[in-house]
Amino acid sequence: MSQIDAYSADNRRLGWGVAALVVAGNMIGSGVYLLPVTLAPTGSSSLIGWIVCGIGAVTLALVFGGLGRMMPKADGLADFASQGLGRFLGYQAGLFYWAACLVGNVAVAVAAVGYLAFFFPVLREPVWGAAANLGLLWITTGIYALGTRSAARFGALSLAIGLVPIVLAIIAGAMAFDGSLFAASWSPSGEALTKTVPASLAIIFWAFLGVESAAVLSARVKNPSRDVGLASVMGVLLAFAVYVAACVAVFGVIPAGVLAESTSPFADLVARVMGASVAGLVAACAVIKTCGTIVGWTMTGGETARAAAEKGWLPRGFGGAQAGKTPWTNPVLMGGIMSVLLLISVQPSLGKQFEMLIGVTSVLTLCLYAVCSLSLLKVAKGWHWRLLGVLGLVFSAFAVVAAAGGYVLPSLGFFAVTSLAWFWVRHRKATNIDLNAG
Repeated sequence: MSQIDAYSADNRRLGWGVAALVVAGNMIGSGVYLLPVTLAPTGSSSLIGWIVCGIGAVTLALVFGGLGRMMPKADGLADFASQGLGRFLGYQAGLFYWAACLVGNVAVAVAAVGYLAFFFPVLREPVWGAAANLGLLWITTGIYALGTRSAARFGALSLAIGLVPIVLAIIAGAMAFDGSLFAASWSPSGEALTKTVPASLAIIFWAFLGVESAAVLSARVKNPSRDVGLASVMGVLLAFAVYVAACVAVFGVIPAGVLAESTSPFADLVARVMGASVAGLVAACAVIKTCGTIVGWTMTGGETARAAAEKGWLPRGFGGAQAGKTPWTNPVLMGGIMSVLLLISVQPSLGKQFEMLIGVTSVLTLCLYAVCSLSLLKVAKGWHWRLLGVLGLVFSAFAVVAAAGGYVLPSLGFFAVTSLAWFWVRHRKATNIDLNAG
């Protein structure tokens, strides 16, 4: 490759700053926009869960930074697991993350429609809401089809726009914050925090899914050994600051019982303090931001599918004809599968559908984080890296165990199905070798 070609190739890669915005953009989406509704039964004590998950997310960001430093040529999460723990767990990691991206994207689309319903109340109806969801999924899938760089830029732009309603909501919360209301909402059910907070961790951690985005794009950043860790940590810290401020603002203005019935909590918060016109601006910005999040998740899911296809773990339609090149069939297949997931997950209310989708996505992804932490533990040479691996493994396992069984069972079923597929393919290959030898 000539120096000009090398420069052009490097210039098309993502710097750590853009990668950090992709990380933050993937996290600051539906997690902050609709999650207060899902956490209404836990109340303002969910602040404890935010802090616990924030510490865990920073730990996992450092885990991915360590993996990026030790495996700078790895192509995404599956490669991290494969190089450290073998092809079987690499295969499982790739498919688990791919599945999590697909299910999670549907949840983000549900959140976007929740804010669209601020303008068009008919979208609260399951049929019309599903139709709007399908439209959003295919529009944003088209943006990913234009290329990873276009998707990353759209995600960064939508993050800037999406911060507007959050900032307005935080300002409104500071203006109208009621300490007695925040205290009254501490535990609406009256149950002990030792029961309510751990049970909410899998739901809360949904907001931190995306910490691995820079690692997924490790083959696309300029300097993986440095940029993966730096982008991961900076993205998490930005998201964490926003989440804590937003949590305090919402529960300090809106009673938990009222919050549970909302489809656009930040717009409702701003409407109470600044008026309906400003609330409309908040809802519009929230829709744009969630669309950017869908693009980001579609890109990370698509790149994971491409890497898996190149290893023979997924059909060639996702990639593999040319190493590192994502074919046009990849986004089309992604959009089709997400459409099916959307239709089979429709619930009587957007809140119920959102809660189910994010619970399953969180458990799928936490299992993947546990595998990556175990991989770091195995390949690490320094004690501090091994300690990070242990901490990441402990946090991921704790969050999965604390999750409700209804979220864990789909993950166990997915593991069983993909394991059977793995051994069936290996048996077919072995049989073909024996036949050819005979």
